[in-house]
Amino acid sequence: MLFLLVFISLFSCSEDDSPQPEPEEPKVFTLEVSPQVFSFNAEGSSENLQIKTETDWEIQNELDWISFSEENGESGKTIQMTAETNENPEERSGSFSVISAENEEEIEVSQNAAEETVESTLPPDETDMRNLNSVEMTKNLGVGWNLGNSLDAVGGETAWGNPMVSKQLIDSVKAAGFNAVRIPVAWSKFSDEENFIIQENWMNRVEEVVNYVLDNEMYAVLNIHWDNGWMQPTYDEQDYVNNRLEIMWEQIAIRFRDYNDYLLFAGTNEVMVEGDYSTPTEEYYTVQNSFNQTFVNTVRETGGRNHYRHLVVQGFNTNIDHTINFAEIPEDVIDERLLMEVHYYDPYNFALNENTEVYQWGEDAPESEEWANEAYVDEQFERMKTEFIDNGLGVILGEYGAIYRSQVENHHQYRKAYIEFVTQTALEKDLAPFYWDNGHTGNHGFALFDRETGKIEFSEILEAIIE
Repeated sequence: MLFLLVFISLFSCSEDDSPQPEPEEPKVFTLEVSPQVFSFNAEGSSENLQIKTETDWEIQNELDWISFSEENGESGKTIQMTAETNENPEERSGSFSVISAENEEEIEVSQNAAEETVESTLPPDETDMRNLNSVEMTKNLGVGWNLGNSLDAVGGETAWGNPMVSKQLIDSVKAAGFNAVRIPVAWSKFSDEENFIIQENWMNRVEEVVNYVLDNEMYAVLNIHWDNGWMQPTYDEQDYVNNRLEIMWEQIAIRFRDYNDYLLFAGTNEVMVEGDYSTPTEEYYTVQNSFNQTFVNTVRETGGRNHYRHLVVQGFNTNIDHTINFAEIPEDVIDERLLMEVHYYDPYNFALNENTEVYQWGEDAPESEEWANEAYVDEQFERMKTEFIDNGLGVILGEYGAIYRSQVENHHQYRKAYIEFVTQTALEKDLAPFYWDNGHTGNHGFALFDRETGKIEFSEILEAIIE
């Protein structure tokens, strides 16, 4: 009996001490989703969303503008996510979740606002556009000043040595007595060179400078300037230039369409065949006349206030003789809103030629040239008055002046006499004169102001113009 009890006890101990199997650990599932941030353009598009997991997954989404090729699955997969077109003028954003087992990843999405649509053509809008004919407009312009060699500098606003145009400078121009500013611009800063689409930031900068002028209650004349000379008036280039003119002026005209009639547009500048200063051939002036017509048609077609805006066209190379002999006035949808522009730098040796010893001007000057003295100025401006102004077409003397010869004794008195007489005669003949200022105050410069500070540098010349 004792033996049996001992055996049972030993057997029981043997069962209790045997190793027990370890419980199985629960399986851990991972979840990776990429990318985790999406940004869509306003037009909408589709992007791939990669899901990596070992078990079932599903998408939880409350964004009605986002959809998926699949919203659940049994294991990892790459699916397609699509954003619809955003037609709202505001950006939109949100998030959705990918859930697998106990894992959850939140994915952020955003979409650009719809670009504001700009109508290329609007009905005519006469608001703030006074009923002034072009001759009356030239009288309102008074005496003008050119912001030369800044926004027209090929390569950038400071490329030709001038600083960025400041409000302080334009304030100084106003304080000096000028009533209008001609703003030459090189517009060929393209975001799309093949289609001549102008960069938005360049458009913004030009508008900023225009507002400096208009905020001073001055008139602004905005043009397309030399711009590397792409406006060659030949039959070979005619279609190309007219197409480019139309595309560029449509953009400019639409951008400035809501401005009142203190802003004028001028289509071109000194159009000529490069290097050929002779009398233009029929080909040259015929093609150049077509540029004027393209400019007028394009601006008028944008409508709004541009239907009534005063527009400035040019004679061939802005030469008075060529303008009178060959200019064809463009057809227009509205009467008496066109102005003709010419420039005056005669005699060349006195006014522009840096390599000449001619430094005197005037009938009483002992060493002046025999032509282009006072009587010639009077005759040329009288011809413009008879040909255009007396027939209801205002005339702008868009550029004139004479270079400063710092090393020539007594030159200053002749320069002052020349500028004073040209200005006075222009006003007497009802032309609106715009003095050419290139910002250079040193030898052979035209500047009246220090472009950095706005300080007047040649007070006698300035007084000769203003008074």
